[in-house]
Amino acid sequence: MISPLRVIAHLDMDAFYASVERLRYPELHGLPVVIGGGSQQQPVWTTDAATGVRRRRFARLRDYVGRGVITTATYEARAFGVNSAMGLMKAAQKAPDAILLPTDFDEYRKYSRLFKEAVHSISPQVEDRGIDEVYIELTELVAARLPPADEASEADIWWSAREIAREIKQAVRDATGLSCSIGLAPNKLIAKIASELDKPDGLAIVTERDIEGRLWPLPARRLHGIGPKAAAKLARLGIASIGELAQTDPARLAQNFGRGHAAWMHAAAHGRDDRPIVTFSEPKSISRETTFDRDLHAIRDRAQLSRILSELCAGLSEDLQRKRYAGRTIGIKLRFEDFKTVTRDNTLAKPADEADQIRRAARECLKRVDLTRRIRLLGVRAANLLITGH
Repeated sequence: MISPLRVIAHLDMDAFYASVERLRYPELHGLPVVIGGGSQQQPVWTTDAATGVRRRRFARLRDYVGRGVITTATYEARAFGVNSAMGLMKAAQKAPDAILLPTDFDEYRKYSRLFKEAVHSISPQVEDRGIDEVYIELTELVAARLPPADEASEADIWWSAREIAREIKQAVRDATGLSCSIGLAPNKLIAKIASELDKPDGLAIVTERDIEGRLWPLPARRLHGIGPKAAAKLARLGIASIGELAQTDPARLAQNFGRGHAAWMHAAAHGRDDRPIVTFSEPKSISRETTFDRDLHAIRDRAQLSRILSELCAGLSEDLQRKRYAGRTIGIKLRFEDFKTVTRDNTLAKPADEADQIRRAARECLKRVDLTRRIRLLGVRAANLLITGH
């Protein structure tokens, strides 16, 4: 049984990158917008010859040529069937008139810090899960607002949790101007699903007694931890929904997925999850990478590649210094035109967090790679991280 006294929230920012861009360009409100273009998709100012009125002109998805993919899209764009990780040219066939904007990770990181600070102002127990989502431990906050133990009911618990969640949503909006969706549940597994049930700007509660009615009809793929391959394998076994997975004999699952993974899937389908909120964990590595709009040649495009490498190293340096880390190992990642990927590492005598140090180490790595093939992706990574004193 799941204790009804434990209250976990999962907060997910709504169409985060696209929402940040609409703060910058309010004229895009209500329009289909796709994020994922390069610098050539930057809006430009134009002046109407007849009226003299200046306005921004935005790139359209139909005009895009290249191999880029969608980072995110507004809900208006998603209505046309375009989604994250879809190729931009494929998306153009579905929503040719959608606005196309370049990614601006510096801006997204700024708003990420703002919304997390707002959450921390209400609850100190926050688990960072990336740039646009967090888990929040609310059990103690809820308990502090309840009537005496002999008078408090389960309804009181979830009413109090809802009020705190509303306060968090308002704090995030006040700090950023953005909306978020929150799922409230007895554990992290259910809370993550709940946060997706009423987007955008949603607040959903899924208790233990709601699992059969609200979660079991959902596709098994909605369980965080069941990926496309596992979902396809379940489908071949005739298991499509979370409920069907919950009612499957664990021994049958073990025959197909192994004992450990099968036990986890069966427990997850029943909504069981006892993972704690982890308020801090050391990163294993920090990296920056970019995929090019066209394949680049190491010789003919050397100047462009050199500039991109310098930009990646500078960005990685900023990330390391902001988080107060230095890397003993600097590595590079290359993906070639045939989609083959190679990595090389360089372990340093002294940890590095300066852009020049990172760039020199990365170039040493590049000397150990056959660069006769054209390159489609370049990345730089710092690993074996040490905490610095500045």
